[in-house]
Amino acid sequence: MTIKVIGAGFGRTGTTSIKAALEELGFGKCYHMIEVMTHPAHVGVWSGALGGQPVDWRTFLADYQAIVDWPGCTLYQELMAVYPEAKVLLTVRNPEAWYESTRNTIYRLPRSPVMRTLRLFVPHFRRFFRMNDQFIWQGTFGGNFEDRQQAIATFQAHIEAVKQAVPAERLIVYDVRDGWEPLCTFLNVPAPQGQPFPRLNDTATMRRMMWLSFVALAGILAALVGLVWWLFRRLMQ
Repeated sequence: MTIKVIGAGFGRTGTTSIKAALEELGFGKCYHMIEVMTHPAHVGVWSGALGGQPVDWRTFLADYQAIVDWPGCTLYQELMAVYPEAKVLLTVRNPEAWYESTRNTIYRLPRSPVMRTLRLFVPHFRRFFRMNDQFIWQGTFGGNFEDRQQAIATFQAHIEAVKQAVPAERLIVYDVRDGWEPLCTFLNVPAPQGQPFPRLNDTATMRRMMWLSFVALAGILAALVGLVWWLFRRLMQ
């Protein structure tokens, strides 16, 4: 198995939907930031790669046929060199809508009281969000994401840089609102008949996930308080 599709578009440009679409088209598994969240050992690999440490990508990504979203989109040129036959998928979105979506979801998530608390108790969360800072908020946006115009300028500059760096025959500039046809034509695969294009991980869904995380944390803290109270009563007997 080898990487056949390299996603060069930033997160919040429909990359979760694209992951599902590519897997539906037979390009699975598709690597996404979700994989880093669920594979703690991957955090160190990506952090090292950003710091210039060599990575055997063919071994690391041996179980995947596509990669989209951060952190892969930051290193798309390195991945292009490793996989010269792979096509490059640049997902785009209205810049203003992209900024609002990003600010209201993945930017706010690690700064929420829930995640700040979880980072105190779960080492993987600390390492994961530190890596996010390295790749995204510091590495890509230079610590200035809250400056709306500068963040949007960075987003647009990345799109133009990809267009300049990738040969036209290897590149598609794609908006998920366009559905199956342009994507399938580019990848030379038939479009699924009667299958709607995936629409996943919109802002409302992300906010529901944040709320569920809060509820889960509240349950954990309540259990801890109950345990401490039980131990206290036992010791006082």
